[in-house]
Amino acid sequence: MSAATPGVAARPAPAPAPPKPTTMAQALNQALRDAMAADRSVHVMGEDVGTLGGVFRITDGLAAEFGEDRCTDTPLAEAGILGTAVGMAMYGLRPVVEMQFDAFAYPAFEQLVSHVARMRNRTRGALPLPLTIRIPFGGGIGGVEHHSDSSEAYYLHTPGLHVVTPATVEDAYGLLRAAIASDDPVVFMEPKRLYWSKADWSAQEPAQVPPIGRAVVRRTGRSATLVTYGPSVPVCLEAAEAAKEEGWDLGVVDLRSLVPFDEETVAAAVRATGRAVVVHESSGFGGAGAEIAARITERCFHHLSAPVLRVAGFDIPYPPPMLERHHLPGVDRILDAVGRLQWEEA
Repeated sequence: MSAATPGVAARPAPAPAPPKPTTMAQALNQALRDAMAADRSVHVMGEDVGTLGGVFRITDGLAAEFGEDRCTDTPLAEAGILGTAVGMAMYGLRPVVEMQFDAFAYPAFEQLVSHVARMRNRTRGALPLPLTIRIPFGGGIGGVEHHSDSSEAYYLHTPGLHVVTPATVEDAYGLLRAAIASDDPVVFMEPKRLYWSKADWSAQEPAQVPPIGRAVVRRTGRSATLVTYGPSVPVCLEAAEAAKEEGWDLGVVDLRSLVPFDEETVAAAVRATGRAVVVHESSGFGGAGAEIAARITERCFHHLSAPVLRVAGFDIPYPPPMLERHHLPGVDRILDAVGRLQWEEA
């Protein structure tokens, strides 16, 4: 029988269905699943990560697929969780620890500073710790006290740690895969307010895994450069759109990694505009923005037309949910800072 009837036009093949939008939470889940499938030494552990699938369902289905010995519910004891993970990493496993919320991680801080960050140096490089510590962080979800901290400054001030935070669905997958594959300990900070952000991305065709320590220019500009990371990236992109009404052309740099810090990409973007505003949710005093502003000033001093400014959370304990919209940097506060840059030039 012939493939087509003579004189009858062949019916066109149906167009492939577009990929369903993927949330950041789903991309992180897929990254864990793919890492566990690719390497039996990868173990996930934390409070409620097994049966429940985690508070934000990032580990959903992993215990059923890989068994409770590789996706393990732990007691409510963060110091014990991380201390156990240190021992596992020392014996050749690649543990991925989940801290339920940012402020819940503080009881484990002694383990982090005294052992996780120091082990490679303590053993003169003989004993690395391939350990990933996932920490949901930041505000924007109406969380109460201990559920909305931005604690990144504690970790970036601790030598021996890599500190990474994604802002897109693609980077959530790629950076988590890179973190798990790293032989150095990585504090992987996940913006809670972006867990439900979506992109047309399919795990069947994952984006190229970005290397840890490389920033990305999300938007080029001529008037000023916004330097930011994690949950503040979408806010800065929104501010850049709104700035068009003022006649300003703003660039946006997404750091992706706080440690290692990509000075080359940041410096090139700032030199192109001569002005910079650093934006983040955490408190301004002693925050990540202070270090970033200092490095920009050191590298770009002769290219700057105005001082480097910062837009950050206020220097207070995290406020109640009804007040967080005033506390978190928004479009108006960012544009106000850009306006002051223009004034400085005059």
